Amino acid sequence: MEKLINDFSFGLFFWQITLFLLLLLLLKKFAWKPILDALDEREEGIKAALDAAENAKLEMQNLQSDNEKLLQEARSERETMIKEAREIKTKMISVAKDEAKLAADDMISQAQQAIENEKKSAMAEIKNQIASLSIEIAEKVVKEELSNKDKQLKLVEDMLGDATLN
Repeated sequence: MEKLINDFSFGLFFWQITLFLLLLLLLKKFAWKPILDALDEREEGIKAALDAAENAKLEMQNLQSDNEKLLQEARSERETMIKEAREIKTKMISVAKDEAKLAADDMISQAQQAIENEKKSAMAEIKNQIASLSIEIAEKVVKEELSNKDKQLKLVEDMLGDATLN
């Protein structure tokens, strides 16, 4: 280190400082400025990319929110459609039951009417047969009763006696 101090020259020192300053000026103009500009551009690009990423993130959140809303609407619409389908099914079943009940009631009514008609015709036929049998029996009884003269007189008296009593 002593040798450096002994060999120190102001002229050389002056030229070295001048060259160093000149080198600094040249570097500032031709190297640092482009480097700093490139760094600034890169910083701007990174900021823009971060802003774009933030915007994309917000857009994704908005899209997710929209998707959730659409999903909710779709679920709601599906539930509404299922409810309507169930109501329609219930109505159709109810209408079919009502129609079947009406048809059954009509069939029962017709069957009852047919039974009633058959009953009336059977009763009429039975009455006719009873009347016919009664007449036949009465004829046989009257023939037998009227075949004898004493019996005829007794029958007339009994009839007269019954007629006055009533």
